[in-house]
Amino acid sequence: MVDHPRARKVADRIHEVVAQMLDTRIKDPRLGFVTVTDVRVTGDLQHASVFYTVFGDDEARQGTAAALKSATGLIRSEVGKQLGVRLTPTLEFVLDAVPETAAHLDAALLEAARRDREVSELASSAQYAGDADPYKKPVDDEDDSDDDAR
Repeated sequence: MVDHPRARKVADRIHEVVAQMLDTRIKDPRLGFVTVTDVRVTGDLQHASVFYTVFGDDEARQGTAAALKSATGLIRSEVGKQLGVRLTPTLEFVLDAVPETAAHLDAALLEAARRDREVSELASSAQYAGDADPYKKPVDDEDDSDDDAR
């Protein structure tokens, strides 16, 4: 999706209209606690993807998806009335994966921090397997010269 200035303005307006519609006019009992996170409009203003998140479990997400699918026509007609453009863009509702991705990244960061603590604890009590200085030192030649003189 291209980010033209006009497309961005239309996307912002669609975002406002859809959020207002979901808050005040759509009374479907399947509709959960929905937040419209982003709207992206194509450069020709013919198609709009509305990204949303739902607070709750998978059942709430599925119910909300069904409610949004059934209310798409009503929402699109209101978007067309409030935008005032010649052609009303088609609406596609897409479940935003940002919260799940953020939760996955948080879990990965916590696991990495836990492993770092384990490694630092092991390193603090570690001992050398051999000598503290494993490098060979040159042998003093003075001791060898005494043996040759006898």
